[in-house]
Amino acid sequence: MYAIVETGGKQYRVEHGSLVQVERLPGDVGGSVELSDVRLVHGDKGLLVGQPLVKGAKVTAEIIDQGRTRSIIVFKKQRRKNYRRTKGHRQGFTKLRITSIETA
Repeated sequence: MYAIVETGGKQYRVEHGSLVQVERLPGDVGGSVELSDVRLVHGDKGLLVGQPLVKGAKVTAEIIDQGRTRSIIVFKKQRRKNYRRTKGHRQGFTKLRITSIETA
């Protein structure tokens, strides 16, 4: 059984017990989070496709880790204008372990 869920503006294919790294979600490590934006569920009842969401479907997950990805460098330059700017960025993430996929 698998599902496609949307969180943080991105879609993820998840299965029971799988680990997935998503955009930062509120919550503490060891806590539980419920993802209700389920786009598709494939299971015992066959393929359920939402329009745009599957009604009554939800995915619950356990928060394994809260962190930040490695740093990237954002560099801007305009030649011959003495313009140079350097900034860095570290995106926050939440690592989830999927505990259940439920349909109505």
